Amino acid sequence: MASDIRTSELKNPIDVAEYLFRRLHEVGIRGVHGIPGDYNLVALDYIPRCGLNWVGNVNELNAGYAADGYARVKGISAVVTTFGVGELSLLNAIAGGYSEFVPIVHIVGTPSTLSQKDGMLLHHTLGNGNFAVFSEMSKNISCAMAKLNDPHEAATLIDNAIRECWVQSRPVYITLPTDMVQKKVEGERLKTQIDLSYPPNETEKEDYVVDVVLKYLHAAKNPIILVDACAQRHRVLDEVHELIQKSNLPTFVAPMGKGAVNETLPNYGGVYAGDGSNEGVRECVESSDLILSIGAIKSDFNTAGFTYRISQLSTIDFHSTYIRVKYSEYPGVRMQGVLKKIVTKMGKLNVQPGPKPSNEIAYEHKKVSTDEVITHDWLWPRVGQWLQPNDIVITETGTANFGIWETKFPEGVLALSQVLWGSIGYSVGACQGAALAAKETGNRRTVLFVGDGSFELTAQEVSTMIRQNLKPIIFLICNEGYTIERYIHGMDAAYNDISQWKFKDLIPTFGGTPQNSRTYQVKNKQEAEDLFNDKSFAQAEVLQFVELYMPKEDAPKALKLTAEASAKNNAKM
Repeated sequence: MASDIRTSELKNPIDVAEYLFRRLHEVGIRGVHGIPGDYNLVALDYIPRCGLNWVGNVNELNAGYAADGYARVKGISAVVTTFGVGELSLLNAIAGGYSEFVPIVHIVGTPSTLSQKDGMLLHHTLGNGNFAVFSEMSKNISCAMAKLNDPHEAATLIDNAIRECWVQSRPVYITLPTDMVQKKVEGERLKTQIDLSYPPNETEKEDYVVDVVLKYLHAAKNPIILVDACAQRHRVLDEVHELIQKSNLPTFVAPMGKGAVNETLPNYGGVYAGDGSNEGVRECVESSDLILSIGAIKSDFNTAGFTYRISQLSTIDFHSTYIRVKYSEYPGVRMQGVLKKIVTKMGKLNVQPGPKPSNEIAYEHKKVSTDEVITHDWLWPRVGQWLQPNDIVITETGTANFGIWETKFPEGVLALSQVLWGSIGYSVGACQGAALAAKETGNRRTVLFVGDGSFELTAQEVSTMIRQNLKPIIFLICNEGYTIERYIHGMDAAYNDISQWKFKDLIPTFGGTPQNSRTYQVKNKQEAEDLFNDKSFAQAEVLQFVELYMPKEDAPKALKLTAEASAKNNAKM
């Protein structure tokens, strides 16, 4: 049972729940996702008092996806669930956040400390008196855990969890028992902000690594830069862009790093994914004698089925906790400080020209008419022509995620996808969170591309978008089922088929009205072209939902290559 701190000992007594939510507000969170349950209800009363907005999702899994999308836009997020049934429904999304380095604060309302101590037979338990079983499940997908069972240590645990969430860029797990919500802690602590700074490198060690990197960089005949997701997650994009612009080296992104680099820069060369690379990219990257690889995650879908052909002998890897120069590793050296010093000291480098990507549609796909079906070869360059600076673009794992590799972005576009974890349906929840974050930070356009199969898993989250008055543009790719699975195995198998919904009719079902939403149905290139040219559509003044019909067996080239490699890998004995 939690013991009280005597109020007379505190300069400024404040309830534990208020302290927690004020700390969340301090780090930039404004919208809190989640589902109410009897073990968190009293805590939820504190949310509006602390300047926060309760979002309220349709289920915990969608709430987790939404928190993930929100964090990728704003830098950190929070989601609240109830003990047992609620938190377990969220775990898939939290695992995705852990896998892909997304900072999410997961708060679980739990039974009182007294109930837990006595092993009471309560609802939402396994009936065996073990109240730790669910937190143990979260342990391996959280970078820090804070069980607020004692007011004497609650504030310290809260501050530490939020700091670790930010610094490690991964989810944390906080339990808030019902009898701890109104316990008092020292409110004076709130006058000192949580230290979110990264620990500095040891100067001598950092300088040595910089000198080693520069030795190889100056000797290289045709060095290039390759940027991936962890450059975004660990917040080094300022240093990366300074390196790109001052070095003028040909620069490429991996699929998970799409959107990390300003694609309007003259030395931006496109997406490198082995055999799935943009035209001309593979040859340039694989012939380089030195690759500055920043924040790489070399997973199967991020490398088009492990088709990278890059030697470690010609690679320098920059990461959040170490630098690897060829086969020599330097643990405990963060990339921020190293990149800054490299930019300062590098001087003149040998620079070879790289490819120049564009949104030009290939001649054989250019024809637009009512007789021409919409193909991936036509769609994705056309999307690039339509996108606007600073858009947020979310793509579902599948045709959309692979297709967007062929889209050159305007400046400032932020791309969200879940390439590594790859939980289908993720993008719909993430769209809600991203659109909310966009609304909080200046109403950037939020654009979602999702397949019909994935959409059916999480479609209900559109109702949260409508209730929160969010205005995303949702392109639903109607191609009769699970395309990526078809290409891996079972092109015509029944298990890759889905029920054919009347998708646009869901918008009024979910609360959409002519005042807050519009729906469209697009079945050929001419209709798509007309929509892309519609100025009122581009303004995104309401939620807009587009049924975009494409052939069942059409898919981006990179998807076909990756699926083939995945099928071969799955079949290995």
